[in-house]
Amino acid sequence: MTIDLVSTLCDLVRIPSVNPMGRELQGEIYLEHRLTNYLDELFQRLGVARLRQTMLPNRENIVARFDGAVPPEQGGPLLLLEAHQDTVPVDGMIIDPFGATIRDGRVYGRGACDIKGGMASMLWAFARLVSERPANAPTVIIACTVNEEQGSDGAMKLAELWSPPHRFFGKRPDMAIVAEPTRLKIVVAHKGVLRWRLRTHGRAVHSSNPDQGENAIFQMGHLLRGLETYAREVVPALGVDRWVGRPSFSVGLISGGISVNTVPDACQIDVDRRLLPSESPVDAFHHALRYCEEHLNVTVTHQRPYLEAYGLSDDANGLLAEKLSRHARVFGGGEWTGVAFGTNAPPYAMSGVPTVVFGPGSIEQAHTCDEWVAVDELQAAGEILYRFLLDGDR
Repeated sequence: MTIDLVSTLCDLVRIPSVNPMGRELQGEIYLEHRLTNYLDELFQRLGVARLRQTMLPNRENIVARFDGAVPPEQGGPLLLLEAHQDTVPVDGMIIDPFGATIRDGRVYGRGACDIKGGMASMLWAFARLVSERPANAPTVIIACTVNEEQGSDGAMKLAELWSPPHRFFGKRPDMAIVAEPTRLKIVVAHKGVLRWRLRTHGRAVHSSNPDQGENAIFQMGHLLRGLETYAREVVPALGVDRWVGRPSFSVGLISGGISVNTVPDACQIDVDRRLLPSESPVDAFHHALRYCEEHLNVTVTHQRPYLEAYGLSDDANGLLAEKLSRHARVFGGGEWTGVAFGTNAPPYAMSGVPTVVFGPGSIEQAHTCDEWVAVDELQAAGEILYRFLLDGDR
């Protein structure tokens, strides 16, 4: 059985799998279970073994396996292709987010670029492998994970299946390719991310007598001036990486007060710290705490981080990158690069699996109001992946 790449992508886009991103939202468009069921039915039609791995209600990783010439249990190669099922919300979109419109050589819709285009390319290469069953094929596992956009929980859950090896895998994968929009470049390194909330405290009184209280928003103003110095002068001086540049710190959200005629007793900000591949989220968090304690004369509470993700290092993926690049260069891609955004790659790399990030589309189109991916790039990605899977020089 073969599948049509563009039609498959349109199917994926038409099935909503919106990540609520921590908001208490309900409705037919939210969570990944409808897409998981579609993928399950596709793998069933292909006649391959499949496994569903529950993370939360209505949120399951789904994994399928093609058995190659030499089983991994007997020392044969095992390759992992991975793409996440979830998309960001559709707020503010100016196109039908689930219309999967094809126009001017592009497929439009939420997830078309991030990352259902990459998933479709992987599904096409995998299905072709199943259909043609070449004699020298490796064992290939394709995994579609959940909740990448809000913490990569699905990826971390998936990595448990080879530590120790689950019977479905047989051993730890020899290498992994993670789908993200890279313009057919090979991402060998990317930044990590750390996010947490800080709160200043005051004492609420009626605004007609503000001197009788303590204004938490004014306190936050003092804190923000100090954090601006931290962001501009301190964090960028912590180091530099040849692929991703310097680390960064930013403030993305602020809230405080209950009414204009009440002196606020609390004010809260959410901060985003981008890490070098060599940095630990824990160390970065404690560095910020020490800076606030030693340099800022403001009483502040740091809540426990709600997102901690390591970056991807190029320490162990050079051989994989070169082999994938060899095939991508035929289609005008293959350049090695580093990026600032995060992916599902670190849990696999940190478990000992050489991992790179690759796919069609540009990060500039991800999460946009008119998200799209170019059909020619989509098709090139599928062909590159298939040729890589057949490359016996591993």
